[in-house]
Amino acid sequence: MERGDSVKIAKAFQWTVGILLTIGGLLMLLPFVWMILSSFKLEAEVKQIPPTLWPQQFTLENFRNLFDNMAFGVYLKNTLIIVLFSFIGLFLNAMAGYGFAKFHFKGRGVLFYLVLATMMIPGQVTMIPVYLILNQLHLTNSMAGIVLPGLVGAFSIFLFRQFMTTIPDELLEATRLDGAGEFRTFLQIVLPISTPILAVQAILTFIGGWNSFLWPLIVANDEKLYTLSVGLSLLKGQNESQFALQMAGSAFMVVPIIFIFIIFQKYIIDNYTISGIK
Repeated sequence: MERGDSVKIAKAFQWTVGILLTIGGLLMLLPFVWMILSSFKLEAEVKQIPPTLWPQQFTLENFRNLFDNMAFGVYLKNTLIIVLFSFIGLFLNAMAGYGFAKFHFKGRGVLFYLVLATMMIPGQVTMIPVYLILNQLHLTNSMAGIVLPGLVGAFSIFLFRQFMTTIPDELLEATRLDGAGEFRTFLQIVLPISTPILAVQAILTFIGGWNSFLWPLIVANDEKLYTLSVGLSLLKGQNESQFALQMAGSAFMVVPIIFIFIIFQKYIIDNYTISGIK
């Protein structure tokens, strides 16, 4: 076989694979696109057979109904509070990772392994003890009781520690010699260098806070403390036949996560690239 024929066969194979992957990607996107478009449809159009992809008449009535009649404004406020405190916890995780990576103190190794050991305990196992502790502190059915148990996490501390160990000690020493304190060194030197891992952790933190469901449902007895995920579950249970309303609620939950991922995907790719080089 001549070289020209081999090149043609390789190009044909690449085109075939590309076409198949494109078709597969479009098929995977179709339910998501249909959900988004259905949230702007009237209820009658969502239920009609055969179904339509593009709305015959765009309407925001479903979203207005979510906030006017389903208390989604309260759920959104609670979810944003949880996300805010989750990012505060992310900052604390970064500080803990920096401490384990760059500070030498007695018992550092043992303490770090104890932190790692907590990753082996399923969250469902600790829910009852944590709930009992919060109950003794009179923090159940409160936003503090929802936020505090998830403020820090062993996995996040581990990732920050592993990344920050690669920061040269000479760079930190030079900063200290210039008169910078430890906190300033952390803010102005360590955090900017750690942008890739910060971006990855920011996405995971946002998704975890935005999708908070089980713990708020356990701790909170008052509907005024429910999150969007809990509200969406209530929406599906109380309005089983209103599919357009359910599509609007689902779209409202999913779309922000998509935007966050699009914004931070560059840093995720950079992080994988840096990890591969290391």
